[in-house]
Amino acid sequence: MDQKLFELKFRRDAEDNSQLILHQGLLSEDVEDWKEQMLKMVGKMLTNRQYDKDIVITFIRGQYFKPTKKPNEEVEQSALDALYTHPFTLCTINSTQDPKKELLFDYLTKEFKYNIVVDPIINLNAPIGGFLFPCFTNNLSDVNHILYAAGKANEPDYQFIEEVLNSEEVMTAMDDKIVFEEIVKDVTGDQLNTGTLANVYEEIHRVIEQNEEEEAPKLDYKDVERVLTQSGVKDINADQVEVAFQKVINDEKYEIKASNIVPKFTSKSIKIETKVAKVSISPQDLRYVKQINFDGKRYLMIEVEEDTVIDGFTMIPEAFGGGDV
Repeated sequence: MDQKLFELKFRRDAEDNSQLILHQGLLSEDVEDWKEQMLKMVGKMLTNRQYDKDIVITFIRGQYFKPTKKPNEEVEQSALDALYTHPFTLCTINSTQDPKKELLFDYLTKEFKYNIVVDPIINLNAPIGGFLFPCFTNNLSDVNHILYAAGKANEPDYQFIEEVLNSEEVMTAMDDKIVFEEIVKDVTGDQLNTGTLANVYEEIHRVIEQNEEEEAPKLDYKDVERVLTQSGVKDINADQVEVAFQKVINDEKYEIKASNIVPKFTSKSIKIETKVAKVSISPQDLRYVKQINFDGKRYLMIEVEEDTVIDGFTMIPEAFGGGDV
Protein backbone atom coordinates (compact mmCIF):
# COMPACT_ATOMS: atom_id res chain seq x y z
CA MET A 1 0.00 0.00 0.00
CA ASP A 2 1.09 3.56 -0.89
CA GLN A 3 3.84 2.17 -3.11
CA LYS A 4 2.00 0.44 -5.96
CA LEU A 5 -1.50 0.28 -4.48
CA PHE A 6 -3.38 3.42 -3.44
CA GLU A 7 -6.80 3.72 -1.83
CA LEU A 8 -8.24 6.86 -3.38
CA LYS A 9 -11.24 8.97 -2.43
CA PHE A 10 -13.49 10.22 -5.21
CA ARG A 11 -13.96 13.94 -5.76
CA ARG A 12 -17.60 14.97 -5.69
CA ASP A 13 -17.22 18.08 -7.88
CA ALA A 14 -15.95 16.34 -11.05
CA GLU A 15 -17.95 16.41 -14.27
CA ASP A 16 -18.87 13.06 -15.85
CA ASN A 17 -17.89 11.54 -12.51
CA SER A 18 -16.22 8.11 -12.72
CA GLN A 19 -17.70 7.13 -9.36
CA LEU A 20 -21.20 7.43 -10.85
CA ILE A 21 -20.23 5.54 -14.03
CA LEU A 22 -18.65 2.66 -12.11
CA HIS A 23 -21.47 2.53 -9.57
CA GLN A 24 -24.09 2.36 -12.32
CA GLY A 25 -22.14 -0.47 -13.91
CA LEU A 26 -21.88 -2.24 -10.56
CA LEU A 27 -25.64 -2.08 -10.02
CA SER A 28 -26.54 -3.10 -13.56
CA GLU A 29 -27.84 -6.64 -14.02
CA ASP A 30 -27.66 -6.37 -17.81
CA VAL A 31 -24.30 -7.30 -19.33
CA GLU A 32 -24.70 -4.95 -22.29
CA ASP A 33 -25.50 -2.03 -20.01
CA TRP A 34 -22.42 -2.85 -17.91
CA LYS A 35 -20.28 -2.91 -21.07
CA GLU A 36 -21.67 0.47 -22.07
CA GLN A 37 -20.59 1.97 -18.73
CA MET A 38 -17.12 0.45 -19.06
CA LEU A 39 -16.76 1.88 -22.57
CA LYS A 40 -17.41 5.30 -21.04
CA MET A 41 -14.38 4.69 -18.80
CA VAL A 42 -12.32 3.66 -21.84
CA GLY A 43 -13.37 6.89 -23.56
CA LYS A 44 -12.12 8.92 -20.59
CA MET A 45 -8.80 7.03 -20.63
CA LEU A 46 -8.18 7.68 -24.32
CA THR A 47 -9.29 11.32 -24.12
CA ASN A 48 -6.81 12.17 -21.40
CA ARG A 49 -3.74 10.27 -22.56
CA GLN A 50 -1.88 9.59 -25.79
CA TYR A 51 -0.18 6.22 -25.33
CA ASP A 52 3.07 5.59 -27.19
CA LYS A 53 2.19 1.89 -27.63
CA ASP A 54 -0.89 -0.09 -28.43
CA ILE A 55 -2.66 -0.97 -25.20
CA VAL A 56 -5.28 -3.49 -24.12
CA ILE A 57 -7.84 -2.45 -21.49
CA THR A 58 -9.54 -5.37 -19.77
CA PHE A 59 -12.55 -5.26 -17.46
CA ILE A 60 -13.62 -8.12 -15.22
CA ARG A 61 -16.94 -8.27 -13.43
CA GLY A 62 -17.16 -10.58 -10.44
CA GLN A 63 -18.17 -11.16 -6.84
CA TYR A 64 -16.04 -11.40 -3.74
CA PHE A 65 -17.22 -13.84 -1.06
CA LYS A 66 -16.08 -13.94 2.55
CA PRO A 67 -17.50 -16.10 5.38
CA THR A 68 -19.21 -14.19 8.17
CA LYS A 69 -17.59 -16.55 10.70
CA LYS A 70 -13.98 -17.60 11.10
CA PRO A 71 -13.29 -21.17 9.89
CA ASN A 72 -13.50 -23.79 12.63
CA GLU A 73 -11.79 -27.14 12.06
CA GLU A 74 -14.08 -28.86 14.58
CA VAL A 75 -17.28 -27.72 12.87
CA GLU A 76 -18.14 -29.01 9.42
CA GLN A 77 -18.50 -26.25 6.85
CA SER A 78 -21.82 -26.00 5.05
CA ALA A 79 -22.72 -24.44 1.71
CA LEU A 80 -25.55 -22.73 3.57
CA ASP A 81 -23.19 -20.83 5.89
CA ALA A 82 -23.68 -17.07 5.65
CA LEU A 83 -21.27 -15.17 3.40
CA TYR A 84 -20.45 -11.54 2.80
CA THR A 85 -21.03 -10.94 -0.92
CA HIS A 86 -19.44 -8.00 -2.71
CA PRO A 87 -19.79 -7.36 -6.46
CA PHE A 88 -16.77 -5.63 -7.97
CA THR A 89 -15.24 -4.41 -11.22
CA LEU A 90 -11.56 -4.94 -11.90
CA CYS A 91 -9.70 -3.10 -14.66
CA THR A 92 -6.18 -3.71 -15.92
CA ILE A 93 -4.28 -1.73 -18.57
CA ASN A 94 -1.54 -3.61 -20.42
CA SER A 95 0.84 -2.56 -23.15
CA THR A 96 1.59 -4.69 -26.20
CA GLN A 97 4.94 -5.59 -27.69
CA ASP A 98 6.07 -6.95 -31.02
CA PRO A 99 6.86 -10.67 -31.11
CA LYS A 100 10.51 -11.66 -31.15
CA LYS A 101 12.07 -12.22 -34.55
CA GLU A 102 13.36 -15.79 -34.70
CA LEU A 103 14.83 -18.32 -37.09
CA LEU A 104 13.41 -21.84 -37.07
CA PHE A 105 15.08 -24.99 -38.36
CA ASP A 106 12.78 -27.23 -40.42
CA TYR A 107 13.93 -30.84 -39.99
CA LEU A 108 11.91 -32.02 -42.98
CA THR A 109 13.44 -29.63 -45.52
CA LYS A 110 16.73 -29.26 -43.62
CA GLU A 111 16.44 -25.47 -43.92
CA PHE A 112 16.38 -22.47 -41.65
CA LYS A 113 13.17 -20.50 -42.01
CA TYR A 114 12.16 -17.08 -40.80
CA ASN A 115 9.40 -17.28 -38.17
CA ILE A 116 6.82 -14.72 -39.27
CA VAL A 117 4.43 -13.68 -36.48
CA VAL A 118 2.65 -10.38 -36.87
CA ASP A 119 0.19 -10.55 -33.95
CA PRO A 120 1.28 -8.33 -31.03
CA ILE A 121 1.86 -9.89 -27.63
CA ILE A 122 0.03 -8.55 -24.57
CA ASN A 123 2.47 -7.99 -21.72
CA LEU A 124 0.50 -9.52 -18.83
CA ASN A 125 3.49 -9.59 -16.46
CA ALA A 126 3.78 -5.83 -16.11
CA PRO A 127 0.46 -3.91 -16.25
CA ILE A 128 0.92 -0.17 -16.69
CA GLY A 129 -2.09 0.58 -14.47
CA GLY A 130 -5.46 -0.58 -13.24
CA PHE A 131 -8.08 -0.28 -10.52
CA LEU A 132 -10.58 -2.17 -8.38
CA PHE A 133 -14.00 -0.71 -7.58
CA PRO A 134 -15.28 -0.55 -4.91
CA CYS A 135 -12.89 -0.88 -1.97
CA PHE A 136 -13.76 -3.31 0.84
CA THR A 137 -13.62 -2.04 4.43
CA ASN A 138 -14.71 -4.06 7.48
CA ASN A 139 -16.60 -6.52 5.24
CA LEU A 140 -18.54 -3.66 3.65
CA SER A 141 -18.34 -2.27 0.12
CA ASP A 142 -17.00 1.28 0.14
CA VAL A 143 -18.19 2.95 -3.08
CA ASN A 144 -16.61 6.27 -2.04
CA HIS A 145 -13.14 4.83 -2.53
CA ILE A 146 -11.34 3.06 -5.37
CA LEU A 147 -8.16 0.96 -5.22
CA TYR A 148 -5.70 2.18 -7.87
CA ALA A 149 -2.65 0.19 -9.01
CA ALA A 150 0.38 1.98 -10.43
CA GLY A 151 2.71 0.44 -12.97
CA LYS A 152 5.84 1.22 -10.94
CA ALA A 153 6.42 1.61 -7.21
CA ASN A 154 6.08 5.19 -5.94
CA GLU A 155 5.25 6.43 -9.45
CA PRO A 156 1.45 6.85 -9.63
CA ASP A 157 -0.04 8.36 -12.77
CA TYR A 158 -1.37 11.61 -11.31
CA GLN A 159 -3.12 12.59 -14.55
CA PHE A 160 -4.94 9.24 -14.60
CA ILE A 161 -5.90 9.62 -10.93
CA GLU A 162 -7.28 13.13 -11.35
CA GLU A 163 -8.74 13.16 -14.87
CA VAL A 164 -9.85 9.53 -15.37
CA LEU A 165 -10.70 8.32 -11.87
CA ASN A 166 -11.67 11.81 -10.63
CA SER A 167 -9.98 11.09 -7.30
CA GLU A 168 -8.18 13.25 -4.78
CA GLU A 169 -4.43 13.81 -4.80
CA VAL A 170 -2.36 10.99 -3.33
CA MET A 171 0.89 10.82 -1.36
CA THR A 172 3.19 7.86 -1.90
CA ALA A 173 5.06 6.02 0.86
CA MET A 174 8.26 7.65 -0.42
CA ASP A 175 6.63 11.10 -0.24
CA ASP A 176 5.59 10.46 3.38
CA LYS A 177 9.10 9.32 4.30
CA ILE A 178 10.71 12.36 2.66
CA VAL A 179 8.27 14.70 4.44
CA PHE A 180 9.07 13.08 7.80
CA GLU A 181 12.83 13.25 7.18
CA GLU A 182 12.68 16.92 6.20
CA ILE A 183 10.57 17.78 9.26
CA VAL A 184 13.00 15.98 11.59
CA LYS A 185 15.98 17.69 9.92
CA ASP A 186 14.34 21.08 10.35
CA VAL A 187 13.62 20.46 14.03
CA THR A 188 16.95 18.87 14.96
CA GLY A 189 19.18 20.96 12.73
CA ASP A 190 20.05 17.90 10.60
CA GLN A 191 21.96 16.43 13.55
CA LEU A 192 20.85 12.95 14.68
CA ASN A 193 23.08 10.11 15.82
CA THR A 194 22.33 6.48 14.99
CA GLY A 195 21.25 5.65 18.55
CA THR A 196 18.58 8.36 18.53
CA LEU A 197 17.45 7.40 15.03
CA ALA A 198 17.11 3.78 16.17
CA ASN A 199 14.97 5.00 19.09
CA VAL A 200 12.76 6.96 16.66
CA TYR A 201 12.20 3.89 14.51
CA GLU A 202 11.48 1.70 17.55
CA GLU A 203 9.00 4.20 18.98
CA ILE A 204 7.09 4.46 15.67
CA HIS A 205 7.18 0.66 15.32
CA ARG A 206 5.67 0.39 18.82
CA VAL A 207 2.86 2.75 17.78
CA ILE A 208 2.14 0.52 14.77
CA GLU A 209 2.21 -2.67 16.86
CA GLN A 210 -0.11 -1.26 19.53
CA ASN A 211 -2.63 0.05 17.02
CA GLU A 212 -5.86 -1.97 17.26
CA GLU A 213 -7.81 -0.14 14.57
CA GLU A 214 -8.27 -1.36 11.01
CA GLU A 215 -6.86 1.87 9.58
CA ALA A 216 -3.09 2.37 9.70
CA PRO A 217 -2.04 4.83 12.44
CA LYS A 218 -1.09 8.35 11.38
CA LEU A 219 1.15 10.92 13.04
CA ASP A 220 0.30 14.61 13.23
CA TYR A 221 2.73 17.27 14.46
CA LYS A 222 1.91 16.51 18.12
CA ASP A 223 2.63 12.80 17.60
CA VAL A 224 5.93 13.56 15.87
CA GLU A 225 6.96 15.84 18.75
CA ARG A 226 6.12 13.08 21.24
CA VAL A 227 8.06 10.46 19.24
CA LEU A 228 11.16 12.66 19.02
CA THR A 229 11.01 13.61 22.71
CA GLN A 230 10.63 10.00 23.87
CA SER A 231 13.48 9.00 21.53
CA GLY A 232 15.92 11.32 23.25
CA VAL A 233 15.79 14.48 21.14
CA LYS A 234 16.11 17.41 23.56
CA ASP A 235 14.94 21.02 23.54
CA ILE A 236 12.01 20.68 21.14
CA ASN A 237 8.32 21.43 21.53
CA ALA A 238 5.08 20.98 19.59
CA ASP A 239 5.19 24.54 18.24
CA GLN A 240 8.55 23.90 16.56
CA VAL A 241 7.24 20.74 14.92
CA GLU A 242 4.05 22.50 13.82
CA VAL A 243 6.11 25.23 12.14
CA ALA A 244 8.25 22.53 10.47
CA PHE A 245 5.10 20.83 9.13
CA GLN A 246 3.95 24.16 7.69
CA LYS A 247 7.35 24.79 6.13
CA VAL A 248 7.83 21.32 4.58
CA ILE A 249 4.31 20.29 3.54
CA ASN A 250 2.53 23.66 3.83
CA ASP A 251 -0.12 21.99 5.97
CA GLU A 252 0.24 21.85 9.75
CA LYS A 253 -2.77 19.48 9.84
CA TYR A 254 -1.12 16.90 7.58
CA GLU A 255 -0.84 13.39 9.03
CA ILE A 256 1.95 10.96 8.08
CA LYS A 257 1.24 7.24 7.88
CA ALA A 258 3.45 5.59 10.49
CA SER A 259 4.03 2.49 8.36
CA ASN A 260 5.51 4.64 5.58
CA ILE A 261 8.23 6.05 7.83
CA VAL A 262 9.84 2.95 9.31
CA PRO A 263 11.82 0.61 7.05
CA LYS A 264 10.87 -3.08 7.32
CA PHE A 265 11.64 -3.65 10.96
CA THR A 266 12.67 -7.32 10.98
CA SER A 267 14.72 -7.34 7.77
CA LYS A 268 17.98 -5.65 6.80
CA SER A 269 16.13 -2.82 5.13
CA ILE A 270 18.55 0.02 5.91
CA LYS A 271 21.36 0.38 3.40
CA ILE A 272 24.55 2.23 4.38
CA GLU A 273 26.75 2.94 1.38
CA THR A 274 30.30 4.24 1.59
CA LYS A 275 33.10 4.47 -0.97
CA VAL A 276 34.66 1.22 0.25
CA ALA A 277 31.73 -0.85 1.52
CA LYS A 278 27.97 -1.39 1.58
CA VAL A 279 26.31 -2.45 4.83
CA SER A 280 22.72 -3.71 5.28
CA ILE A 281 21.17 -3.72 8.77
CA SER A 282 17.71 -3.84 10.32
CA PRO A 283 16.24 -0.73 12.03
CA GLN A 284 16.42 -2.42 15.43
CA ASP A 285 20.18 -2.99 15.00
CA LEU A 286 20.95 0.56 13.90
CA ARG A 287 22.02 1.46 17.45
CA TYR A 288 25.08 -0.80 17.03
CA VAL A 289 26.45 1.34 14.18
CA LYS A 290 28.27 4.62 14.81
CA GLN A 291 30.27 7.12 12.81
CA ILE A 292 33.24 8.40 14.77
CA ASN A 293 36.17 10.76 14.17
CA PHE A 294 39.69 9.62 15.04
CA ASP A 295 43.01 11.18 14.14
CA GLY A 296 41.39 13.47 11.58
CA LYS A 297 39.56 10.67 9.80
CA ARG A 298 35.98 9.40 9.85
CA TYR A 299 35.26 5.75 10.65
CA LEU A 300 32.16 3.57 10.52
CA MET A 301 32.18 1.46 13.69
CA ILE A 302 29.93 -1.60 14.14
CA GLU A 303 29.54 -3.19 17.56
CA VAL A 304 29.58 -7.02 17.30
CA GLU A 305 29.10 -9.77 19.88
CA GLU A 306 31.17 -12.42 18.10
CA ASP A 307 34.40 -12.69 16.16
CA THR A 308 34.25 -11.40 12.61
CA VAL A 309 35.09 -13.96 9.93
CA ILE A 310 36.23 -12.85 6.47
CA ASP A 311 36.78 -15.49 3.77
CA GLY A 312 37.19 -18.13 6.46
CA PHE A 313 39.73 -16.12 8.47
CA THR A 314 38.84 -14.95 11.96
CA MET A 315 39.83 -11.33 12.45
CA ILE A 316 42.23 -10.64 15.36
CA PRO A 317 40.95 -7.98 17.81
CA GLU A 318 43.21 -4.94 17.93
CA ALA A 319 43.27 -1.59 19.66
CA PHE A 320 41.47 1.12 17.73
CA GLY A 321 43.90 3.02 15.53
CA GLY A 322 46.56 0.31 15.82
CA GLY A 323 48.73 -0.82 12.95
CA ASP A 324 48.11 -3.72 10.56
CA VAL A 325 48.49 -7.26 11.93
